[in-house]
Amino acid sequence: MNVLISGAGIAGPTLAYWLARYGFRATLVEHAPRLRTGGYVIDFWGTGFEVAERMGLTPQLRHLGYDIQEVRTVDTHGDRRSGFTAEVLRDAMQGRYTSIARGDLAAAVYQSLGARVETLFGERISAIEQDAAGVQVAFEHIPARRYDFVIGADGLHSSVRALVFGAEERFEKFLGYHVAAFETEAYRPRDELVYVGYTRPGKQVARFAMRADRTMFLFVCASDGTENVADDAAARRFLHTQFDAAGWECRAILAAMDRNTELYFDRVSQIRMDTWSNGRVALVGDAAACPSLLAGEGAARAMTAAYVLAGELHAAAGDYALAFARYEEHLRAFLAGKQREAVKFAGAFAPRTALGLFVRNQAMHAFVIPAVARHFLTRSLVDRFTLPEYPEAPAR
Repeated sequence: MNVLISGAGIAGPTLAYWLARYGFRATLVEHAPRLRTGGYVIDFWGTGFEVAERMGLTPQLRHLGYDIQEVRTVDTHGDRRSGFTAEVLRDAMQGRYTSIARGDLAAAVYQSLGARVETLFGERISAIEQDAAGVQVAFEHIPARRYDFVIGADGLHSSVRALVFGAEERFEKFLGYHVAAFETEAYRPRDELVYVGYTRPGKQVARFAMRADRTMFLFVCASDGTENVADDAAARRFLHTQFDAAGWECRAILAAMDRNTELYFDRVSQIRMDTWSNGRVALVGDAAACPSLLAGEGAARAMTAAYVLAGELHAAAGDYALAFARYEEHLRAFLAGKQREAVKFAGAFAPRTALGLFVRNQAMHAFVIPAVARHFLTRSLVDRFTLPEYPEAPAR
């Protein structure tokens, strides 16, 4: 069976890997001209880590990742205000935890496909038409093709979701923040293996020193959602407005941003849908149930969902209605719970009031007590989900 997967981020290539392993013929379509590299550093753990283990990727991910030693918050002079050792995170996850640039994770997953999966870079889906026997897909540049199924793995702003399920505003829940990220070279100071954050009420900027003398920066700021940030120039102006007078290293960080050509900027939102499938078209990852960038688990959840969707299509022997139903049965309650936790967690990045910031810092102080850290992190971060087991494909 032929499956078209829109999106060559993390969910799409993971899905393609498992479908190819089960004997499906998978094609990826990605509107970017090449695989995207770089990106902000993410924490990777949980069931997504287990999926990566089953794909044989964990040695590579540990090599590419970083063993962060400390999460530290500082004041305007750069003096430590609060924080905790990252060892408590590794303990809570029983060692199945790493921090890795999102682009490095995506590249590792994509490279695992080898020559088994065709990828159409620099291409977009322009129309999707279903009938009883399959799906006719029109593209912007190449002739139309026919597939048995189409899967939208194209993120928060999914074009497949827009074409088949409706406009994004029907499903988006804005969480009241904007986020931005970029990388630059030769920034000083550097604090090796320390995630350094500076927070004022309603805003935070953080930096992390990466290999090859590069530094990653992440901005988070509270928003009512009415700002007109329509393009890159407007995003940069918005960040200057928010952080020019914020103190600490903000002016130097903004100057580095202005010299940098690439800036990621977006709203912090979730996607909430009553169903993740419509006929022969289904959604996976952020396209179906984005928990928000600040949730810290988007990549792992995307890999988990992709593994389950591929496994159910294989187990159902192409009965897509049954496969899509079982896929949702396995994951809906789990992902809905993660979304609820993410709403609470988002405010911890940039509490809107001085009191909220004080409470957040005091909570971080408590993490120096191992029993306290273990109790909180086990309840908040450990996945209460068991990956299903699926039969291997017959030898071919």
